[in-house]
Amino acid sequence: MKKLIQLLLLSLIIFISILFYKIYFSNQNDKKIIENKKEESTLDNKSNLIKNLEYNVTLDDNSQYAITADESELIYVNNIELVSMSNVTATFFSKDGSILTITSDKAIFNSSIYDTEFRENVIVKYLDNSILSDKLDLNFNENIVTIYDNVIYEGLKGNILTDNIVIDLITKNVELFMSNSKKKVIVNTK
Repeated sequence: MKKLIQLLLLSLIIFISILFYKIYFSNQNDKKIIENKKEESTLDNKSNLIKNLEYNVTLDDNSQYAITADESELIYVNNIELVSMSNVTATFFSKDGSILTITSDKAIFNSSIYDTEFRENVIVKYLDNSILSDKLDLNFNENIVTIYDNVIYEGLKGNILTDNIVIDLITKNVELFMSNSKKKVIVNTK
């Protein structure tokens, strides 16, 4: 009987020791593994960051497009490489020698077809004209620039307030229009 009680107590001590180990030490190991995985994930994300990135592209019609950013990050969507950029400057050199410059706080650049979506504090400079807006889409497939959301055109002869401006990169034709057909484009002359 005495040996049975001793064996039972010894079994109880072993059981409590195993339980204590599992609860305390096993959770510590799991936490370390999770922390290591978080650190690896952070390092993977940081490895996609690029400082002072520049792309130079010669298009089919021999015009050129250059885009630079202070910071960039490569992201992949449906096996397409996109570059998320901040503090962006893009310059479009047409074959006739005219230059269109775009600056913005952020942009998404498609590195395979060169289309670019500019966002936040967009400024377009063309000759002696400036266009301010929240968004601009540069589409090389259709050869158009679409400028929209809080658009203000500033030129030598005055200002224009509109919702949308579409510029054809080949013909240089410009279309101004409001999203709501009941509203009118506002023109202020100097």
